[in-house]
Amino acid sequence: MKVTVFGTGYVGLVQGAILAEVGHNVICVDVDEAKVERLKKGEIPIYEPGLEPLVKENFEAGRLQFTTDAAEGVKHGDVQFIAVGTPPDEDGSADLKYVLAVAGTIAEHMDRRQIIIDKSTVPVGTADKVTAKVASVLEARGRSDLEFDVVSNPEFLKEGSAVADCMKPDRIIIGTSSAYAEDVVRELYGPFNRNHDKVMVMDVRSAELTKYAANCMLATKISFMNEIANLAELLGADIEAVRQGIGSDPRIGYHFIYPGVGYGGSCFPKDVQALIQAADLVDFDAKVLKSVEERNHLQKTTLFQKINKHYKGDLAGKTFAIWGLSFKPNTDDMREAPARVLMEALWAAGAKVQAYDPEAMEETQRIYGHRDDLSLCGTKEATLKGADALAIVTEWQLFRAPDFDLMKEHLKEPTVFDGRNMYSPKRMAAKGFTYYSVGRPS
Repeated sequence: MKVTVFGTGYVGLVQGAILAEVGHNVICVDVDEAKVERLKKGEIPIYEPGLEPLVKENFEAGRLQFTTDAAEGVKHGDVQFIAVGTPPDEDGSADLKYVLAVAGTIAEHMDRRQIIIDKSTVPVGTADKVTAKVASVLEARGRSDLEFDVVSNPEFLKEGSAVADCMKPDRIIIGTSSAYAEDVVRELYGPFNRNHDKVMVMDVRSAELTKYAANCMLATKISFMNEIANLAELLGADIEAVRQGIGSDPRIGYHFIYPGVGYGGSCFPKDVQALIQAADLVDFDAKVLKSVEERNHLQKTTLFQKINKHYKGDLAGKTFAIWGLSFKPNTDDMREAPARVLMEALWAAGAKVQAYDPEAMEETQRIYGHRDDLSLCGTKEATLKGADALAIVTEWQLFRAPDFDLMKEHLKEPTVFDGRNMYSPKRMAAKGFTYYSVGRPS
């Protein structure tokens, strides 16, 4: 099948590459000429495990193309994916200007029946707006005779495992009332639906809400566990024991109940805010979602609060090593990253930072490279030299088994603030460290 994907971000690029991998003929359209030229050279603008060879192989095989020519893209595809960004507006709602702009572009160039698939994370009612946009442009062209269908097909990818999630999806949701569109989209996803039927067909609005509900449920689990972790500290309980105790209940499970320093990234913060705004528009007070967001904002300050308390508010002139800058492992994404909150708080208090991350160094340089109070180091060990203490913010595998003797040797004081509970408090105490973690007795 011939497929066009508008947008080459996390969702569009991964989706396009995976569809090409199973044999579809895919064109990815983007307005960024420099980005398109980089992709043609095999240069991937994001870090996502397994994505680079997938893009290179399918580009070289001719099944995956990149262009800035929207007309070429529309002419090519039997289906048109909209996979552009929906950044938060000033009030937290999802900004649909890019989605609607693509819808208008498709309508401007289409010359046959098209299936337009909303892949971007969009609020309930977006398919109606896309339909209205396409219809108005077609009417202006004098081509109201052209048929089209707008389908909601939300993505459920996790950064760091997006390729695997896309190749082996848990579910394939098709939001449509059109039998024709359902058949075409089923055919499109046929290669991913062989083991057992993963397709769920529902009305468009339910499909749109399903995406937000899924992300907000996961964000809720994280914020709830962080709240219990904070309570555990005050009550003298061990949150890791509690986690295992409740995780063994199959109704709860072990996923997304790890305590830490809050969630970040491009999805959870934005989607929680967007659903709160959507609720406000229909005069519904989303109390749970508002609490989830509030707890997460507070949780991102946890490490700084521990550091500030340990040093009795005297942080000026001190230097802190930071391990982990991306919002989660296996990505270079620093959007809404807890590390940013910590670093900015340390700088505001007059401290300096020596930081390392396996993948997010370039992104950190882009965001903060002008600062004299930030040193980006080539290894995790290099951050320790001359630092007063170490703070661990992202749970990269590389940090799980460090040389504790070397750590103790390089730090001015053997003090560690662990935002991801990577080490045993008993072991750290036995090695002579002052060790702070989340939800466990110091």
